[in-house]
Amino acid sequence: MPPPKDVVKIAIQMVGAIPLLMELQQTKPLSSVLKDICDRWSLPNAEHYALQYADGRQTYITESNRREIKNGSILRLTTSPDQEAERLYSGIQSNNADVKTDSLKKLASLSQDITFAQEYINRNGLKQIFSIVEEGRDTGEMLAHTLKAFMELMEHDFVSWDTLSAAFIKKIVSYVNMNAVDASVQQLSLSILENMVPTSRLLFELVKKEVTLDRLLTHLQVTNGQLQLKAMALLIALLLAATDAERRDMMDYLREKNIRQFIHKNIIHSSEPLGDEMAHYLYVLQSVSLNLCERRMRTSMDPYSQEQRELLQSLRQAAFEPESEAPASTFSTERRRSLCTKEFRKLGFMNNSNPAEDLRRAPPGLLALDSMVYFSRHTPNAYSRFVLENSSREDKHECPFARSSIQLTLILCEILHIGEPCSETAQAFYPMFFGQDHFFEELFCICIQLVNKTWKEMRATQEDFNKVLQVVREQITRTLALKPTSLELFKTRVNALNYSEILKLRQTERLHQEETLAVPVLALRERLKPELLELIRQQRLRHLCGGTLFRKISTRRRQDKLWYCRLSPNHKMLHYGDVEEEVTSPAIESLPEKIPVADMKMLLVGKECPHTKEKSSGKQNKDVLELAFSIVYDVEEYSLNFIAPTRYEFCLWTDGLNVLLGKEMTSERTQTDLDVLLSMELKLRLLDLENISIPDTPPPVPKPPSNLNFCYDFSQAEQ
Repeated sequence: MPPPKDVVKIAIQMVGAIPLLMELQQTKPLSSVLKDICDRWSLPNAEHYALQYADGRQTYITESNRREIKNGSILRLTTSPDQEAERLYSGIQSNNADVKTDSLKKLASLSQDITFAQEYINRNGLKQIFSIVEEGRDTGEMLAHTLKAFMELMEHDFVSWDTLSAAFIKKIVSYVNMNAVDASVQQLSLSILENMVPTSRLLFELVKKEVTLDRLLTHLQVTNGQLQLKAMALLIALLLAATDAERRDMMDYLREKNIRQFIHKNIIHSSEPLGDEMAHYLYVLQSVSLNLCERRMRTSMDPYSQEQRELLQSLRQAAFEPESEAPASTFSTERRRSLCTKEFRKLGFMNNSNPAEDLRRAPPGLLALDSMVYFSRHTPNAYSRFVLENSSREDKHECPFARSSIQLTLILCEILHIGEPCSETAQAFYPMFFGQDHFFEELFCICIQLVNKTWKEMRATQEDFNKVLQVVREQITRTLALKPTSLELFKTRVNALNYSEILKLRQTERLHQEETLAVPVLALRERLKPELLELIRQQRLRHLCGGTLFRKISTRRRQDKLWYCRLSPNHKMLHYGDVEEEVTSPAIESLPEKIPVADMKMLLVGKECPHTKEKSSGKQNKDVLELAFSIVYDVEEYSLNFIAPTRYEFCLWTDGLNVLLGKEMTSERTQTDLDVLLSMELKLRLLDLENISIPDTPPPVPKPPSNLNFCYDFSQAEQ
């Protein structure tokens, strides 16, 4: 039978005695249990004894924690907490240095137990510790044990930190500020101050005044890893307890002392591996530093602030005024206002007559303005190139600098968790943060140029704004996940992660997610491809049979004439002709011109088209080049030239014409459609195999049994 729930089988040890195996009755008072044990070992005064765990932290067993005893636990019979507290209290008062040292050492160990700590504090034990520290006669190992015991006793929160005397605190501070002090004493002193700082404003101000930042920086530069760690812990405690203004002043001073570069070189890239505790402190230091941006991030622009208006005007002046033929002051007020409105529109502000309105949204608030101004002042060439390059594009293809900057600032704030409280356990810091002052602004300068690059790669229009910024967010987060050690390395990697790479990564991840990388599934994909490609071909040809309305573009770029083109139902003729604007889908009989499909020789796209060569005028034809295609027919002497109304129509028509020419479909739309169809078909085919793992190789086919006979003997039946 299993033992009752209130009975625990345990072993009990005692120095110089044979261990006991016994069943502990949990319902029986602990005093009675101790009397029974003492009686078995013939020990008098059972009240002077207690049980504690023989292993681990050696916690005393009390009525409150006895239910935690498990079957098979090994306990030890030892002196009771009150007797031990009395003995150590007397030992610490001894004039014998060895006895005093041993007593303090034992005190430091036993003080971890809450029962013992309460007994020792009840005997006014803390006053005994205070006197040892304040008198300052004991040093080295004895002092280290004293400070360790004090730390452990204070951990139990029986006594408030506010009760510490000024003399005691000054003595602890002096151990931190002195050079010729044992390293273990300095470490413990730093820990005591770290625990003291968050408890009250008075103690924070006292420690901040007495332990200077310069002194903490000195401790950070030592080779002793533990001392370095404790100094960093105190620095973080001071930063977290400070007001916003104090924190800003402290961070400014630390920046002047190049703390980031020091951490980057001597802590992050130290030969010693970075521990979890130091990683957490570096995360907090990074978070505190970045959160200094929160005030600007949450402050909307004040259109009546002269300083903010001047910052806004400086953006316009940096981009356009150097190139103005005449200073703005020579224009009339109306002309100057009109010019400013035009220039703010080119800068990409949504409300170009009053650009301050764009910055009323908080977050990102004034932080977006600060970032734009920093970009314009510290990388003026890149800023001018961004603005002027986009202001010369067609309206629908220009990348709006201001709008992009505002949204990018918000994205960076979200990625870097600006304005969020520090996590108590997080360790995720960016090594490159400590290698660069003005980290946020420098990161913005790299990322805003990335926005422009990605915008061009995606051939985006204003309608694609959110899509572009979504890709940029992905580029930034993926690169930050690689933990680049410097901003230069970040810049290299994030620029290498272009739009096509993002698409490949998304595709690969989707395949992984759907578990379609298994060999049999890949084989199934390959088997399905021809059938689905044929489906796409038929869809393309049906689209050509339905026809599309195209515009003729003259040399002056006026889209003044419409014409329609469609494929005959038997796929043998291409019919086309001019139509009126109100006609949406003319009958095939109303289209006078036609080209036999058999006479079509080749398909040209982009710069190869005859009509783009005739009208090539550089920048203004970029959108035309992306949508232009031509059919060459009759021994390459004639061509039918198209400008597709949209990229979607361009893809469908070039695919359809390639099908008619017996060639592969090459547009990006083909791959997108194929991926969608394959994904749907695979899901349907594998529906019955959900939650079943698919082996890479098919199972072997078993051999037929030896007694299997497929032949029926008719001769036997006839007899």
